[in-house]
Amino acid sequence: MRPTVLCFSGLDPSGGAGLQADIEAIGQSGAHAAIACTALTIQNSQQVFGFQATSKELLLAQANAVVGDLPIQCVKSGMLGTTDNISALAQFLREHSDYQYVLDPVLVANSGGSLGDQATLVQAFVELIPLATILTPNTVELRALTGLDDLEAATQKLFKMGAKAVLVKGGHEDTPNFIKNQLFIHDELVAESTCPRLEGEYHGSGCSLASYIAGRLALGDDLKIAVQHAEVWLFGVLKNAETPIPNGQKIPKRF
Repeated sequence: MRPTVLCFSGLDPSGGAGLQADIEAIGQSGAHAAIACTALTIQNSQQVFGFQATSKELLLAQANAVVGDLPIQCVKSGMLGTTDNISALAQFLREHSDYQYVLDPVLVANSGGSLGDQATLVQAFVELIPLATILTPNTVELRALTGLDDLEAATQKLFKMGAKAVLVKGGHEDTPNFIKNQLFIHDELVAESTCPRLEGEYHGSGCSLASYIAGRLALGDDLKIAVQHAEVWLFGVLKNAETPIPNGQKIPKRF
């Protein structure tokens, strides 16, 4: 069967972000998605109202149930919710060091609302950073992870913390007409991309991008090529995104 990406992410009832975004994006990449649910959230396209995290025992039981049953080539994580879940994922990755790993360091929802205590999650992510093939932080997450405001210095600090590659997503920066992403591998800038800034806010864009990268890595793409494919695909699905209600965030049209 198709190479598989095992996703550690939360369930978003709106279907815009989280596990549904992972499944759709990975399917569109050509790979198969398997799921280890980290949390049940209460959210829509406008706001997160709360969540209940999965226990680390249940999380690992979900993941271990598909190991050996499916051809897992890559792991992707989004919302993890608790430090226990972060530690459980780190344990799982150390036991399966042959898997590639895409770390999307989700701290808050793009629609607004906490997905875990940010300060404690930031400290716990230190354990995951050296295990990742690539991190995909937006600039808000990058600054939170490092405690530095300067983006260049913050990126270099991630490499000092053990990162192998970092895709810095520029959607939150004050660039009215464009968005710039930068891909660093072994602390060197290897690719820079820009695209026109589309109007509105989008629910699940980060999940979608990270998952598509994971799918392409599972299929055997070189990291730089996987990122390029994902960025081109994401722009298309955002350009065709749908608005559920006038005040809601747009939901990417991943099919």
